[in-house]
Amino acid sequence: MLNGKRILLGVTGSIAAYKAVELTRELVKRGAEVQVVMTQAAIRFVTPLTFETLSRQPVLLDMFTLAYGSQIGHIEATARADLFVVAPATAHTIARLAHGLADDFLSNIYLASRCPVLVAPAMDSDMYQHAVVQENLARLRERGVHIVGPASGELASGLIGPGRLVEPEEILEAIERLLEPSGDLAGEVVLVTAGPTREPLDPVRYLSNRSSGKMGYAIAEAAGQRGGRVILISGPTALFAPREAEVIRVETAQEMHDAVLAKLDAATVVIKAAAVADYRPKRAATRKLKKDETVPEVTLESTPDILAEVGRRKGRRILVGFAAETEDLVVNARKKLQRKNLDLMVANDISQPGAGFDADTNVVKILDAQGGVEELPLQAKRSVADRILDRVVELLKRRD
Repeated sequence: MLNGKRILLGVTGSIAAYKAVELTRELVKRGAEVQVVMTQAAIRFVTPLTFETLSRQPVLLDMFTLAYGSQIGHIEATARADLFVVAPATAHTIARLAHGLADDFLSNIYLASRCPVLVAPAMDSDMYQHAVVQENLARLRERGVHIVGPASGELASGLIGPGRLVEPEEILEAIERLLEPSGDLAGEVVLVTAGPTREPLDPVRYLSNRSSGKMGYAIAEAAGQRGGRVILISGPTALFAPREAEVIRVETAQEMHDAVLAKLDAATVVIKAAAVADYRPKRAATRKLKKDETVPEVTLESTPDILAEVGRRKGRRILVGFAAETEDLVVNARKKLQRKNLDLMVANDISQPGAGFDADTNVVKILDAQGGVEELPLQAKRSVADRILDRVVELLKRRD
């Protein structure tokens, strides 16, 4: 699938740099033309000669060298590339890319790049989970950079947790998805809901939940890249929507209900990833409730059950729901799947580290209507999104 594709592979100063050697070998075996660019820290782990031998191309190291005859190196390098991959990407390199620093060949190439960029983080667990690293990764995602991993497992420090570079095979799969989109959702209209809803108490305050919308947005992005026409109905989030998606922004559960039903006839696949509020105040105050007044008594009522309504109108559509639980995960998720006439239920225990609201990773179980349960390990939400869509594609094939 990669025959003739030109790939720039950035290697940074991580103990996981040895995996980039195997990645280079596999890319070349699949027909890609690979040129490696290394940071000065990277050459402390793997020698440039190793990559030059495998890629049959000179390694780019010195930003002050005219690497292509009389051409400016970082400009010419990205002009030739179909994809720029940074694997492994340390916390330091991720920060430099996120903040636009240009103090070596790799960071200059990133700023000059006109091709897609794929970054595979690798660092210790505490570093990966630090708020600054998460902010830098979020900033890169907002700019259209694709992130694969990290995986969770034993790290060089001896700790166990997220931060481990994903295996070369998973990076290869991500590369192939970017360079040769499968198109297995071509002709399908995928309606995705994402984010929280807000139910007003008064003009200032509201009831809501911790959902960031990251899971639903990852699904919308992945569905678009697989050839689907995407309709994204989103509650309030701080995320940038995929460029190709038709985006409808809502605030309350009622608004989301109305938007979903308005678009339902067009949809062939519905994935309800939004965290819709289950209750709302029966009456919202028309003025701000003052603290020095009597503490108000708030009477709640149920919001519309959007998923159940779509289940009743499902027809031949593929319908996927989400269940966030804190106990009896599979039992509770199975009941919802059956009660709401779903094809798949994606269930996660939000009490588990790295899972649930506002994280970039997730740990889920995918339940199907035949009684099957597929357990996915801790991984990036984009990877979870692709696996959910793999299951959707399987169902679509059976339907036809």
